[in-house]
Amino acid sequence: MKTKKKSLATEIASSIETKLTEVGEQSKKVKKAIEKAAEKLADRVSKLFKKEEEKKRKQLAKAKKKADQKGKKVAKKLKKTTVKVADNGHEKASAPEKETPAPKAAVTPKAPAKPKPTPATKPTATRTTPATRKAPAPKPAPETNPSES
Repeated sequence: MKTKKKSLATEIASSIETKLTEVGEQSKKVKKAIEKAAEKLADRVSKLFKKEEEKKRKQLAKAKKKADQKGKKVAKKLKKTTVKVADNGHEKASAPEKETPAPKAAVTPKAPAKPKPTPATKPTATRTTPATRKAPAPKPAPETNPSES
């Protein structure tokens, strides 16, 4: 781990120094400050990597423990069912071999439930307003004969 830290620090320092040499020659004080800052940065980065590795390790251990517990539950259920069958006087069912279930990667979606029918709403009485009333049909105009005029 220390060698990784040192190599990372030297790489960081060298890349910073190459960028600074384009501007001009740096003094020994500046170079020392760069090296010190690179060591601090390498230390922080290595700590972060270490934390991530520990987190992954813990997650794997947790998943393994969960799978073991699930396997034990399944075995216990199988044992109970075989005991019940034996107590009822039925032929003893052969218990399937113990399976070690793998941790589920993704949960399979269930079929969507049928939607409940909504109750029919009663039609409300509509009020007749002048806008909704039918206008009376227009009466035909009396025919005028030219002889009557």
